Amino acid sequence: MNSLTLYSPTLDYSAITRADLQPSTKVKYQRAIDLMTMAQVNPFDFPSLQAYADSISPSGRSFLKAALKVMTDGELTRIKAGATPENISAIQALVARLEAMDETIQTHKQAGTKTHTWLSREQVEEITALPNLSTARGQRDYVVLAVLLGAGLRREELTNLTFSDLLQQPTKSGMRDVLSVLGKGDKRRSIPISAKLAKHLRDWHRLAGDGYVVRAINKSGTINGSLSAIGIHNIVRQYGAMIGVPALDSHDLRRTYARLGYNAGVPVEQISKLLGHSDVETTMLYLGIDIDIESTVSDFIPLSGD
Repeated sequence: MNSLTLYSPTLDYSAITRADLQPSTKVKYQRAIDLMTMAQVNPFDFPSLQAYADSISPSGRSFLKAALKVMTDGELTRIKAGATPENISAIQALVARLEAMDETIQTHKQAGTKTHTWLSREQVEEITALPNLSTARGQRDYVVLAVLLGAGLRREELTNLTFSDLLQQPTKSGMRDVLSVLGKGDKRRSIPISAKLAKHLRDWHRLAGDGYVVRAINKSGTINGSLSAIGIHNIVRQYGAMIGVPALDSHDLRRTYARLGYNAGVPVEQISKLLGHSDVETTMLYLGIDIDIESTVSDFIPLSGD
């Protein structure tokens, strides 16, 4: 039995579509495959694949490697399931070939700690004062910024958030507004929010109507369906530029939520749960508390000179 009887070297988008991944991740994976195809690279021609992978950005290389792995994992299972005493040699050769594809694309993590952006309390006040609340667009933009900053949501979580996710839960002192957020792995978590944020959400609800919280608004000011993740990104960049942080990302607002909460005395374990992290170590990276930039070793080195 030759190898082509068992495996035809083609790529199947359905593997990515079926994968348990965030929609935005699926788009990135499919885009990586599209770019490879447009470059006329055969992923089973390993020298060509390696040369192509080395020519693209580190993030593009990572997405390509991950996308190919999603596609080949299913094929590996199918091929191994067809193993018999008669074709075991051919099976082993195919398995080695698929595993070699993954090893061909080398991704290297950069040494050291990546520099992230956190906004100060003053910058949070400044950026959330910018949207014009007398207009639908201004109310929408305020909600985008305020929910990212005031609830620490991921961009995809905000995209999928609906007004029915704004709930009230009892506490020892009364009722508390919370957001019921569907996060990674289809896991829900409740995030308490401030009365101010809840008020703005309800004001926006009255104007926008039921459905998704963040909405597209056309040139005539009509409120339409949901706003894409790219739309959220563009809003954050727009207002970030207005406060002198032109490269501001939605994830920076999520980090800011964590950092300001930590600085206010909220325990790391609680912040981790609110962010939907699977472990506290990830939260520590968000907080950036492994390095104290306020007081550091360099301050105590007695260098000479002016």
